[in-house]
Amino acid sequence: MAIREGDRRFRLVRPFDLVESKLRPPSARRGIVPRSALVEQLLASQSAPVICIVAPPGYGKTTLLAQWSRRKGQRVGWVSVDQRDNDPVVLLTYLAVALDRVEPIDPAVFQTLASPGVSVAATALPTLVSAVSAMTHPVTLVLDHVELLDNQDCLDAVAELAMRLPAGSQLALASRRIPPLPVAMLRARGQVVEVGVDELAMDQREAKALLEATGVGLSDEEVTELIERTEGWPVGLYLAALARKAGGPRRNAGFAFTGDDRFIADYLRSELLAHLPPELVAFLTRTAVLERMCGSLCDAVLATKGSSQVLELLEDSNLLLVPLDRRRQWYRYHQLFGELLLAELERREPELISELHARAAAWYEASGLLEAAIDHAQAAGDADRVARLVASLIIRTYGSGRVDTVRRWLGWFEERGLVERYPPVAVLGAWVQALVGRPAAAERWAHAAEHPVAAAEAASGAQTPADGSTMDSYLAMLRGLLCRDGAGRMRADAEAALVGLHPASQWRTTALLLTGIAGLLDGQADQADATLAHAVEVGTHGGTLAATATALAERCLVAIQRNDWGQAETLAEQALAALQAGQLDDYIMSPLVHVVAGRTALHRGDLPGVKEHLARAARLRPLLTSAIPFLAVQTLLELGRVYLLLDDVAGARAVLRQARDVLQLRPDLGILPAQVEELRARLDVAHGASQGASSLTTAELRLLPLLATHLTLPEISQRLYLSKHTVKTQAVSIYRKLGATSRSEAVQRVQEIGLLAG
Repeated sequence: MAIREGDRRFRLVRPFDLVESKLRPPSARRGIVPRSALVEQLLASQSAPVICIVAPPGYGKTTLLAQWSRRKGQRVGWVSVDQRDNDPVVLLTYLAVALDRVEPIDPAVFQTLASPGVSVAATALPTLVSAVSAMTHPVTLVLDHVELLDNQDCLDAVAELAMRLPAGSQLALASRRIPPLPVAMLRARGQVVEVGVDELAMDQREAKALLEATGVGLSDEEVTELIERTEGWPVGLYLAALARKAGGPRRNAGFAFTGDDRFIADYLRSELLAHLPPELVAFLTRTAVLERMCGSLCDAVLATKGSSQVLELLEDSNLLLVPLDRRRQWYRYHQLFGELLLAELERREPELISELHARAAAWYEASGLLEAAIDHAQAAGDADRVARLVASLIIRTYGSGRVDTVRRWLGWFEERGLVERYPPVAVLGAWVQALVGRPAAAERWAHAAEHPVAAAEAASGAQTPADGSTMDSYLAMLRGLLCRDGAGRMRADAEAALVGLHPASQWRTTALLLTGIAGLLDGQADQADATLAHAVEVGTHGGTLAATATALAERCLVAIQRNDWGQAETLAEQALAALQAGQLDDYIMSPLVHVVAGRTALHRGDLPGVKEHLARAARLRPLLTSAIPFLAVQTLLELGRVYLLLDDVAGARAVLRQARDVLQLRPDLGILPAQVEELRARLDVAHGASQGASSLTTAELRLLPLLATHLTLPEISQRLYLSKHTVKTQAVSIYRKLGATSRSEAVQRVQEIGLLAG
């Protein structure tokens, strides 16, 4: 099959594997009853941008959407949600790929989603919506199984997408419960079509067609009786037909009412499974631990052979098995059927469940599908395997922008009190928390890494870094990054890290970077510059682009200090190029790169360039915290200097306050405190224009992206864990600083100056 251009772009920037079956509706299968009336109803609702299909499991929501999408034609993108989509970057990436398969979209969408720390509300979602708006013709997006989303950022993204679709395009959602949309507003505008249980229940004609398709012939009276008992519930009718076919259940067998899992489970057990061969029942229940199945995976999980043939027989028998590819290699159970089978496994063989998951984890790991292996290892309670896999993936996963996926993995260790047992995970967890600007969390994980239990584990050699380095080198590098004990200790830690790092470790660039920065903090600019140049050289031959870009920016600061503007210009351009090559524009180090680029642009008189770089740096100011104190103060200090050169005294004072807040927590940062006080003294006698966007506080900058959404101020306060009064006060302050009289005007202003994507 030819590689689609969008898929190629995806592979260039995304290190996680696409599950192909999530991107297309299930194939039309023998025995599926056409829902013609409902399909026609949906086709007649093209003016409504949102379609909501909400019903309990087994009502044919997916089937209806699949039949409708086939009638809609080629311009339909499909995404089936699963638990791993509870990371907004993952969810939006699948939506972007689905859109790109309809019509090529701007590659900037994929690059944005690939950026570490990318803001969903401020950057990722607006970029995706802009891509939809730029398409030559309207498009339809289908999002199935929305009930599996429990991440609030994901739910907000779905709602925001629904509210911002361009005219003519549609978003169709299928869910077991009402999706998190402003339904009242959409209803008032006539912008939503809702389909529920009453519409999805099968009538006499449809029920009879379904029963006949399974090979069960009933009289009209019997069909009517069965409809009454099941209330037209499609899967209830289907299970009843299968049960009759399997062993001829009692004539009055059926469901007293729908949606009660206990009644359904009892029926499944007594009327269907009881009439199947024991070995087939064992296959069905034991493979229910799998989200997707293929022959070799089932063989591994069941410790048997011949599973491919069993899967083919199950598909031929129409036993609620859904093929996921055209070659009939991968399958899944109908969602409700799988849940019922898993409940039956828990009743029959609860002691076997962990072992089944462990075998699945081993198979996935051997197949190179490490994230699926983590899921099954967690279900098996195999903490050693989880730790090993997470430690190997955590930095790469963060680097792909999937911060919520990393947080979910880290949360698993915290919830079970396992952090101290796995020093590599603890160190890397602290590192990621620092990179996202969360000082308290970074300290918590760092203390866990230094805990006596962790030290004992490290000393035993049972837990070592995957790259062959020593655990001590990782700990030393972490201490250098956090810089808790001053610049002198930071340098000693960075040098100690270099001793223990494997010669081929990609972390050598970072350790050299920290050594060079420590030299700068000590006032040894010449020696530091040589070390930073070495870091760039090592980074060019296998280090991380983030560390390389930062080393270049630090060298640019040295060149500016020497008044060597030619070299400063070259280094700033190289740092920007590294930033772009690594899709790092939302990374915690990128504000420093943009500030030095802005400083060089100001020197050559490029005022538009200065404003662009300052806006990009300012947007990420909330990341600049005491988690990485030297980086925060360096960046804020340079921002303040540029603002002062532009006579923007209010902006300089705002960043100076932020820098002094960091210094209160981390005062021992070498020469930086004196430089901050020098800037303060200059500002005390300076006069400039009134407050503008540059004077926004970090709290106000965090609020800005949410002002551009459909969320009300009370809803925003819930998202930010602030009082409604605080959010209102901050919003009023934003309006005043921007010279705006309304929320919409404020959003327009910040979009114009580059603080938000348009």
